[in-house]
Amino acid sequence: MKISPIEEFPRDLVPIEIPPHTVMLHGLAWDSNVYLVRDEREALIVDTGTGVNWHVYTGIWKREGYLNGIKRAIIFNTHEHFDHVGGNKALKQWLESRSIGVLFAAHEITAKTLEEGNDYVILAYSYGRKFEPQDVDLKLKDGDRLRIGSLEFELVHTPGHTAGSSCLYLNDGETSIMFTGDTVFKGTVGRTDLPTGDGWELRESLERLSEFEVDFGLPGHGRYIDDWKENLREILGWL
Repeated sequence: MKISPIEEFPRDLVPIEIPPHTVMLHGLAWDSNVYLVRDEREALIVDTGTGVNWHVYTGIWKREGYLNGIKRAIIFNTHEHFDHVGGNKALKQWLESRSIGVLFAAHEITAKTLEEGNDYVILAYSYGRKFEPQDVDLKLKDGDRLRIGSLEFELVHTPGHTAGSSCLYLNDGETSIMFTGDTVFKGTVGRTDLPTGDGWELRESLERLSEFEVDFGLPGHGRYIDDWKENLREILGWL
């Protein structure tokens, strides 16, 4: 299977604005969802898709002025799979062409996989593509903080879908959000039968996530989660 880029902006790809300062774009074709968080002159991009349709996402950001005034951006990958990391290089180049400095961030396990270009885990070949090894500037551990402007995110290591799977949590006192990657979706969870997946670890990760207060869960695919604790309670019940 080889995926091809979409030539025009799909009419149904509408940016969803979620407080505070977050823009959600549903992934096209095999892409993950792509998120943009802005505060002051800095931005956080969570996952980048396969890289096939990066021009669509950046075109929407440009059209809507979401990156106006931004001087620095951090690209955070929630885990190692190609449908979340394949667009890293293209987005970095595009941002730098707009004089925006770029850093890559990930959990240290994910970072090691990306720097080695370990396609046994990354799975680029499943999409008819190739992943080039890349440097990761910020190698994070559980509990580490990632600051974007005045916003401070906490990394929550949630292995199970992959060994490096991690979530980013923000609670600014008014609204709380959790970027979940493929750890948990609306009504279901990420598969555990791919390299470094582990069902028991996933259950432990879900139990840990259920302790957080979250207004919006922002997953790697599909719609956002607006019933956080109930969603996790139901999933843990059938697991």
